[in-house]
Amino acid sequence: MAEKKIFTVEYSKQSLENAKEIVNYLRKNFSEKEITNFYKVLADFEKIIILYPTIYSESKKKKVRKAVLSKVLSVYYLVKKKNISIVAILDNRWDETGKLNPQ
Repeated sequence: MAEKKIFTVEYSKQSLENAKEIVNYLRKNFSEKEITNFYKVLADFEKIIILYPTIYSESKKKKVRKAVLSKVLSVYYLVKKKNISIVAILDNRWDETGKLNPQ
Protein backbone atom coordinates (compact mmCIF):
# COMPACT_ATOMS: atom_id res chain seq x y z
CA MET A 1 0.00 0.00 0.00
CA ALA A 2 1.40 3.39 -1.01
CA GLU A 3 2.04 5.94 1.68
CA LYS A 4 -0.14 9.03 1.60
CA LYS A 5 1.83 12.19 0.88
CA ILE A 6 1.63 14.80 3.63
CA PHE A 7 1.79 18.41 2.49
CA THR A 8 2.68 21.55 4.40
CA VAL A 9 0.58 24.69 4.05
CA GLU A 10 2.20 28.03 3.33
CA TYR A 11 0.46 31.41 3.19
CA SER A 12 1.54 33.99 0.62
CA LYS A 13 2.09 37.59 1.61
CA GLN A 14 -1.12 38.48 -0.26
CA SER A 15 -3.18 35.86 1.59
CA LEU A 16 -1.90 37.11 4.95
CA GLU A 17 -2.86 40.66 3.99
CA ASN A 18 -6.30 39.39 2.94
CA ALA A 19 -6.75 37.63 6.30
CA LYS A 20 -5.68 40.74 8.19
CA GLU A 21 -8.18 42.87 6.28
CA ILE A 22 -10.97 40.37 6.92
CA VAL A 23 -10.18 40.27 10.65
CA ASN A 24 -10.18 44.07 10.79
CA TYR A 25 -13.56 44.11 9.06
CA LEU A 26 -14.95 41.50 11.46
CA ARG A 27 -13.57 43.36 14.48
CA LYS A 28 -15.20 46.59 13.32
CA ASN A 29 -18.59 45.12 12.36
CA PHE A 30 -19.05 41.93 14.36
CA SER A 31 -18.00 40.24 17.60
CA GLU A 32 -14.83 38.41 18.62
CA LYS A 33 -16.84 35.22 18.15
CA GLU A 34 -16.83 35.83 14.38
CA ILE A 35 -13.05 36.31 14.38
CA THR A 36 -12.61 33.06 16.28
CA ASN A 37 -14.93 31.34 13.82
CA PHE A 38 -12.90 32.74 10.87
CA TYR A 39 -9.68 31.21 12.25
CA LYS A 40 -11.46 27.91 13.00
CA VAL A 41 -12.78 27.66 9.45
CA LEU A 42 -9.25 28.26 8.08
CA ALA A 43 -7.76 25.67 10.45
CA ASP A 44 -10.39 23.10 9.42
CA PHE A 45 -9.69 23.89 5.76
CA GLU A 46 -5.95 23.27 6.31
CA LYS A 47 -6.67 19.87 7.87
CA ILE A 48 -8.73 18.88 4.83
CA ILE A 49 -6.34 20.02 2.11
CA ILE A 50 -3.32 18.47 3.81
CA LEU A 51 -4.98 15.09 3.40
CA TYR A 52 -6.93 15.76 0.19
CA PRO A 53 -5.20 18.59 -1.70
CA THR A 54 -7.17 18.11 -4.92
CA ILE A 55 -10.63 17.99 -3.34
CA TYR A 56 -11.59 21.47 -4.60
CA SER A 57 -12.00 22.35 -8.28
CA GLU A 58 -9.10 23.67 -10.32
CA SER A 59 -9.18 26.43 -12.93
CA LYS A 60 -8.16 25.17 -16.34
CA LYS A 61 -5.80 28.02 -17.22
CA LYS A 62 -3.97 28.93 -14.02
CA LYS A 63 -4.06 25.66 -12.06
CA VAL A 64 -5.39 27.54 -9.02
CA ARG A 65 -7.97 25.77 -6.88
CA LYS A 66 -10.90 27.58 -5.30
CA ALA A 67 -12.41 26.43 -2.02
CA VAL A 68 -15.68 28.04 -1.00
CA LEU A 69 -15.58 27.62 2.77
CA SER A 70 -18.78 29.48 3.58
CA LYS A 71 -21.27 31.87 2.06
CA VAL A 72 -18.82 34.71 2.65
CA LEU A 73 -15.37 33.08 2.50
CA SER A 74 -13.33 31.62 -0.37
CA VAL A 75 -9.70 30.50 -0.47
CA TYR A 76 -7.53 30.18 -3.58
CA TYR A 77 -4.54 27.84 -3.46
CA LEU A 78 -1.93 25.99 -5.52
CA VAL A 79 -0.83 22.40 -4.99
CA LYS A 80 2.92 22.06 -5.45
CA LYS A 81 5.24 19.05 -5.07
CA LYS A 82 5.83 19.38 -1.32
CA ASN A 83 3.46 22.07 -0.16
CA ILE A 84 0.18 23.83 -0.65
CA SER A 85 0.43 27.55 -1.20
CA ILE A 86 -2.52 29.68 -0.12
CA VAL A 87 -2.65 32.45 -2.74
CA ALA A 88 -5.60 34.51 -1.53
CA ILE A 89 -8.33 34.53 1.11
CA LEU A 90 -11.34 36.47 -0.08
CA ASP A 91 -14.47 37.64 1.62
CA ASN A 92 -17.21 37.16 -0.97
CA ARG A 93 -18.73 40.49 0.08
CA TRP A 94 -15.81 42.31 -1.57
CA ASP A 95 -16.59 44.40 -4.63
CA GLU A 96 -14.55 44.61 -7.84
CA THR A 97 -12.06 47.03 -6.28
CA GLY A 98 -11.10 44.48 -3.63
CA LYS A 99 -12.75 46.32 -0.77
CA LEU A 100 -15.25 44.90 1.67
CA ASN A 101 -18.80 46.09 1.27
CA PRO A 102 -20.87 46.16 4.46
CA GLN A 103 -24.13 44.28 3.97
